[in-house]
Amino acid sequence: MVKIHERKFVSADPEKCAGCQVCEYICSLTKEEAFNPLKSRIRVVRMNQLINLAVTCRLCENPPCVAACPRDALTQSEETGLIMVDEDKCNGCGWCIEACDYGAIMLHPENKVVFVCDLCQEQGEPQCVKWCPEEALDLITSDVLAQKARITAVKKLFQEAMKVAPTT
Repeated sequence: MVKIHERKFVSADPEKCAGCQVCEYICSLTKEEAFNPLKSRIRVVRMNQLINLAVTCRLCENPPCVAACPRDALTQSEETGLIMVDEDKCNGCGWCIEACDYGAIMLHPENKVVFVCDLCQEQGEPQCVKWCPEEALDLITSDVLAQKARITAVKKLFQEAMKVAPTT
């Protein structure tokens, strides 16, 4: 069983992401055999003209999407932390979509059941990470992501302090 702090998920660096959507296209091609971002398990979110962020499942501990499903169509693998969808049970009600804090669950545009990233288990590695032209995507743990956030925050604080520090 993989502990929550050891579970790896796809994370995007907003400073590197150009919003090109290659991740969406390679995902839809890999999973659906179609170049259709609406069938992708990763989504590029545009915050503004310069900031883009790719969003996918974070493999939460006690995932709210699983708890929200009234038909028990979603389960979480104890081994990998991946969210699995039983398409026979899912009726596309969308409760899990609303419950997800990351916007990582989507409704399939044709078969009207939800789908979520499985880290390309069949391919052995996430294809979005492999094909990202800007190397903005990475497969990391929540601990590594938190450490990166702390380092970035400290750098910003240091830069701000240097702006206001008296020069002698």
